[in-house]
Amino acid sequence: MNLNQITVPSLDLTKSIPFYEKLGLKLIVKALPHYARFECSDGDSTFSIHLVEELPQGDGVYVYFECENLDDKVQQLKEDGIQFDQEPKDESWLWREAKLKDLDGNQLILFFGGENRLNPPWKIKND
Repeated sequence: MNLNQITVPSLDLTKSIPFYEKLGLKLIVKALPHYARFECSDGDSTFSIHLVEELPQGDGVYVYFECENLDDKVQQLKEDGIQFDQEPKDESWLWREAKLKDLDGNQLILFFGGENRLNPPWKIKND
């Protein structure tokens, strides 16, 4: 099984599309006003947004985008006007993460996990 895409809700795709393009995603489907899909710059995954009348309550979904040069990427995005809730920080699970929210409050994490993304020291060993 392979993860194809993640879809998050949005109240206004005309505002959300430029935000995600600024993050570095490439718009590949624009079916306004209801749907838009983006291609990630690395790998084969896609990311989409869909129109909702009301945003879900609670924490919602956390979406992680891996960036090899995380600190440089965050600095570039800040210069482009993107605001972060957490600057890049080394976490106890051996990833470096920066946190932000999109215009609809969806939680986004830009991170670099390197080898520890799939092979942390506590990985379950299968014989």
